[in-house]
Amino acid sequence: MPEDLQQTIALRTRTPAVLDALLRDMPDAWTLSNEGENTWSAFDVVGHLIEADRTNLIPRAHVILESGDSRPFPAFDRTKHRKEIEGKSLGELLEIFARVRFESIGQLRALDLKPADLERLGQHPSLGSVTLSQVLATWATHDLTHLHQITRVMGYQYREEVGPFRKFLGVLKCSGHSDAA
Repeated sequence: MPEDLQQTIALRTRTPAVLDALLRDMPDAWTLSNEGENTWSAFDVVGHLIEADRTNLIPRAHVILESGDSRPFPAFDRTKHRKEIEGKSLGELLEIFARVRFESIGQLRALDLKPADLERLGQHPSLGSVTLSQVLATWATHDLTHLHQITRVMGYQYREEVGPFRKFLGVLKCSGHSDAA
C-alpha cells in the first residue's frame, strides 16, 4: 500500500490505546519479563516508543524539510529509553506515551505536508537516501513491529507450559524482530 499520511496517522493514533488495553494492570510477570539477556520486556518497549516519538519521527521530518539530504539524520540511541523508564511504573509510562504520541501527531499534522513534501529526500546515517514518505511509513510499521514484539515476549513466558501445542502457536515460532530503523 502506498504511504498515505492519513492512514499513518490513523494507525499511530491507536497505538497508545492498544498498549493501554493490553498492558495496564497486568501482573509484572507479563510486563517485566523478557526473552533473556539483551532482550526487552513490554515495559522496555513502551519506554522505547516514548523516546522514539520524542527524538525520531518529527526531528527527521524537520531535517528533510529544512535540509533535504544535505545533512544526515541524527543517530538514534535505541537504549536511551532506559533513562525514561527508571523509577516509573508501567501505568505512568502508558500515560506519558499517550501524551507524547498525541503531541507528535499534532506536530505531524502541523507540518501540513503536501504530496511533493512526501517525495523529498533525507539522509539516513546508515541507509542513505530515503524519502519522507518512507520515513512516515516506517514509523507506522515501527509501531506494528513493537506490538508484535510485545505479544511475542508475552507468549514466550508460556513457551514450556503449552507443551505439544507449541507447534500450532506462531507467536512461539518467531525468533525476533527487525533491526532498528
